[in-house]
This record gives sequence, C-alpha cells and structure tokens, in this order.
Amino acid sequence: MIFKTLEEAGKFYKHYSKLAGFSTKIRNTTRDGDKIKNQLIVCSREGRWKSKISPTFKTNPLAGLNYPARIYVHIMKDVGLWTISKVVLNHSYPCCPDQAEMLKQHRELSMFVRRTIETHKEARIRLSKSEIISE
Repeated sequence: MIFKTLEEAGKFYKHYSKLAGFSTKIRNTTRDGDKIKNQLIVCSREGRWKSKISPTFKTNPLAGLNYPARIYVHIMKDVGLWTISKVVLNHSYPCCPDQAEMLKQHRELSMFVRRTIETHKEARIRLSKSEIISE
C-alpha cells in the first residue's frame, strides 16, 4: 500500500487494529538528519519483560510474550511516498474486536460530552460533580 504521509499510514494501521481488537505503538523510527526514513509500528503488548522464574513454578504463567503483529513503513526516496514493506498480522493472544473501544488508544469522547466538560470547567465544577460523566 502507498500513502502520501506517514500520518496516513499510522491512521490506517490504527483503524485496522481497532477492527482487529488490539492497540498499537511506535516501536522504532529511523531518521536521516531531521527527516524520518522509516518507522516500525507494533502491537502495544509487544516488548513485555520476561520473568526469570520458570513457568512451571508459577501459579499463573503468561501464555506467551511474543506479539509479532507489526507493520514496517518506509519512504520511497524517488517519489516521496510512504509504503508498507513488511506486514505481520498474527498474534499470540486472542484479540477481542467487540471490546476494542475499551482500549486507551481507541477511546473517544462525543462532542456533547467534551463540550459539557469544557463548560463545567469554565464554571469551576469538578469532574466528579458532573452528572454527564457518571451516566
């Protein structure tokens, strides 16, 4: 796939991750001076620490620490467009697309709630006293 900007590529993978039921983070960015050459966007659960205690001694061991879902985006120098060169779609844990809105990356406030919070902030009403949030 080809994108005009790096932000478009990031939005595309973020949208895909919401449909698939996981969230993303930028793992690595390579720069040439102040210009970005390529970027690695991975599953946000990737890169967790591994326990030194053997899983046989643990009462609740992790299923796995390898979360390989990722895309590698780089710029084509001659035309100035961004392209996805590597894609890995599989996960080592089950994703739940129905609950993707609960992930921090995919949470959104409606315009009504956002405006109500701003109005209450101007009136110095604490967030805990706002009825709109507790509904």
